[in-house]
Amino acid sequence: MGGAATAARGTSATSDFEYELPPGRIARYPVPRRADSRLLVLSRSTGAIRHRRFRDLPGLMDARDLLVVNDTQVFPARLRGRKPTGAAGEVLLLRPVPGDADSVWEALVRPGRKLKPGRLLYVAPELSVRILEVCADGRRIVRLEGGLGARDALERFGEMPLPPYLGREEEPSDRVRYQTVYARHEGSVAAPTAGLHFTDDLLGEIAARGVSRCEVTLHVGTATFRPVEVRDPADHTMEAERYTVPERAAREYRRCRERGGRVWAVGTTVVRTLESVAAGRDRIEAGRGATDLFIAPPFDFRAVDCLVTNFHLPRSTLLMLVAAFAGTGAVLRAYREAVAAGYRFYSYGDAMAVVP
Repeated sequence: MGGAATAARGTSATSDFEYELPPGRIARYPVPRRADSRLLVLSRSTGAIRHRRFRDLPGLMDARDLLVVNDTQVFPARLRGRKPTGAAGEVLLLRPVPGDADSVWEALVRPGRKLKPGRLLYVAPELSVRILEVCADGRRIVRLEGGLGARDALERFGEMPLPPYLGREEEPSDRVRYQTVYARHEGSVAAPTAGLHFTDDLLGEIAARGVSRCEVTLHVGTATFRPVEVRDPADHTMEAERYTVPERAAREYRRCRERGGRVWAVGTTVVRTLESVAAGRDRIEAGRGATDLFIAPPFDFRAVDCLVTNFHLPRSTLLMLVAAFAGTGAVLRAYREAVAAGYRFYSYGDAMAVVP
């Protein structure tokens, strides 16, 4: 399921999604307590802005509503090692190749020009990575060698794939903080960051208000960090990402619509999943698949009423999705106000809630 770019050709330019961000506004570390993040509340209908804390989110919800989260789990996908010459190299594992147990993977490597088929990268005495082939898009097929299973190898020697804009190496706390509290299904190389603000206590408070909750899974790939390079967003191609929509999620969605509730999507990954499987406004289809749905203005949303999201990079597909949902002008005004008010941006930064 899913589709190519949804933006009508010529309706907007990639340069429309730029804004000025002082480097000091990029959050290199999370706040000490997840729910203490700031929350900018933006109305889709009026453009009005309110400033709250994330712990205030339950007060925006109604007992008839449904909260949909992405329960994907980030895995320690980055392996660093040395070539036989002693030069450093790096492999970012993306996904296992079907039918090859867990030792053969699709990956990104650095330096790409030096790591050619047949070359080895020595990670540890018990682990090396052999380059098997180069894919047409520049990715590599690699094999983990040395006798360790992939899970053991990554737990012992892998690093969390932190976004490059953090400008730092992984620290022990990132194993916990770059993961949602409800992460269950391993497969992402980037966190669904809107979910990082939730705590078990906050989820309990939301449930106590009568709000239902369900999970979908979309495994986040590296494209989440990639800016749109083409002038017209309609020419951008999305990388397909794997999703699962359980029967329970489809059932909870239907019940929410029947009782007149609103669907809250926690993050752009949930929006893309739900809009990919929407069968009209009242129903979503359960199942597994891959979506390359690119949401940019204009877009007719069928499945989502409210959005919880972080503040995203300029020229990114994530910012374009939020702009499609709330209006480009309103979103950029909100971003400018957030910058002026000292909000923290990107993966470890603050959040916004887009409401009707």
